Amino acid sequence: MARRRRRFAVFSLLLVVSLAGLAVAAVGVARAVLPRQFTAAQRRQISNWEMQRRWRDLPAGTIFPASVSYTVPANVLNTGSLTLHAQRVAISPAASCAGAFDPAAGSVLARHGCSTVLRATYLDASGSMVATIAVAVLPGSTAASAAYGGLPATGAGSPGPALAYAVPGTAAAGFGDAQRQLSSGVVAGPYLILSTAGFADDRGERVSLDPYVSGEMDSLANGLVTSVQNSLGKQPPAPVCPGAPGC
Repeated sequence: MARRRRRFAVFSLLLVVSLAGLAVAAVGVARAVLPRQFTAAQRRQISNWEMQRRWRDLPAGTIFPASVSYTVPANVLNTGSLTLHAQRVAISPAASCAGAFDPAAGSVLARHGCSTVLRATYLDASGSMVATIAVAVLPGSTAASAAYGGLPATGAGSPGPALAYAVPGTAAAGFGDAQRQLSSGVVAGPYLILSTAGFADDRGERVSLDPYVSGEMDSLANGLVTSVQNSLGKQPPAPVCPGAPGC
């Protein structure tokens, strides 16, 4: 009887050890088969990596579409809101940060690691207003936010720090830095997106004297920034394996 109990105890112990081994093996197999789980810090790092390369991966025509819609708000028109479309005139070759912004802004951007600037110029629906949209590429979202915080002349009603990109032989040929009147800007991940808008001709009156003209020009400047933000600044989907770096 005692021998039988010892055999049963040994058998039970072996059974427990075997089951434990199977459990460990199952966990190992599950870890090998199931998608890798990233920490919150790793997810942020991968998302930043994907956004930082986006300006190289996307076609220029996707970043700067041929046509961009913008809406003049109802309070400007005293009726209902009005949706208009700006037409792209040209996309500039990649420029240096110093060449696309005024000197003070160029110094701030250089200090925070700005590597290049993408630009395009658009005409409004009437062809009387013109705007340049500029995208400064920074090393990351922290650098972009810090650079934006240090930029001069970004307040409401100012021409902004982005320089005009005139396009010879077009209706935007006369759009120089002196014609800039209103601006808009936003930080989107590692990108600092800035627009500057003014008249296509050499008229000298300030846009602020006419509420409708001011409202439409402001809507144009904001609409271009929003359009680029939606393409370059769109948050990538949560990273999963396979397909993410390091998998």
